[in-house]
Amino acid sequence: MKPDKNMLLIGLLLLAVTALLVQEMWIGPLGTVRGALFIVIYGSVSLLLLARMRLVARLKDAHDGLKRAVQGNRNTRILANGEPLLNEVIFSINELIEEMDQLQVQTIRSEAARKSLLSNISHDIRTPLTSIIGYADALMDEIADDPAERQAYTTIILNKANNLKKLIDHLFDLSKLDADEVVMKPERLDLAELARACVIEFIPELRSQQLEVKALIPDNPCFVVADRVSMNRVLSNIMKNAVQYGKNGKVIGLELTEHNHAYELRIWDQGAGIAQADRERIFERLYRTERSRSSFQNGSGLGLAISKALIEKNGGTIWVTSDPGVRTTFGISIPKLA
Repeated sequence: MKPDKNMLLIGLLLLAVTALLVQEMWIGPLGTVRGALFIVIYGSVSLLLLARMRLVARLKDAHDGLKRAVQGNRNTRILANGEPLLNEVIFSINELIEEMDQLQVQTIRSEAARKSLLSNISHDIRTPLTSIIGYADALMDEIADDPAERQAYTTIILNKANNLKKLIDHLFDLSKLDADEVVMKPERLDLAELARACVIEFIPELRSQQLEVKALIPDNPCFVVADRVSMNRVLSNIMKNAVQYGKNGKVIGLELTEHNHAYELRIWDQGAGIAQADRERIFERLYRTERSRSSFQNGSGLGLAISKALIEKNGGTIWVTSDPGVRTTFGISIPKLA
């Protein structure tokens, strides 16, 4: 450990004052004024030396605590009971250790999520590929003699290939969102118009499923500033979820309401609903349960994660509420145009 130069200088100053005091006393008795001055100087230098020693000791404690934190002991905290300025430094060090602890926890969670993501992706890719290879081999071996059977095999291969392409497209979109490479083009949009257009887009599917639509959309414009493409995709994802998982309830609802600083659009259904434990993780990537509500058929679990990312890039929020068997609602909130 390197010697403290300031402490050495204070020590030398104390020795010099002591030598002067001894010399003065050797020459003759000290006067009142001179004696008082020597006492003040001697005491001040002594207190300064003690303060410096205490400061060095506390800095050493702080250094040791920070070193333990760097080595992995995130429970380390440094006590602050000294000078105000030094306390501020210690407070900052403790905040840094706390942030390091949180970062370590996030890193562990991210690593676990990454492993889960890779595992799920591998399964989701392997499953349709296995089917494609199996039916293709059957066609090559001429197992299917009947033309209708061959047509059915071809249709299955095509559907599996399309599902696989959708999964890859979603993964590509998600990777672009993570890399912040999605180009957003904010413009003035009428959220009411977007909601009505979304319903019109799904009319054929709504009719085929015999679903009734209850829409409460204002006639007056509801202007927001957002990217049109991403907003259309979010609404389409949520609407598709409602149609796919709410068809047993026979009712789909849309409600657009105005609040102080934002518009809220809710899309609800009366399907089986989502359990509380699943609602807390429904927007995680590739999270699926037995009744998972992903944004496209066969449940890749990426659509809702993409919707959440897109909504947040437009300055809004997304949430879900569910009373299983009664009503499940996906809602988005977008700030109003100033």
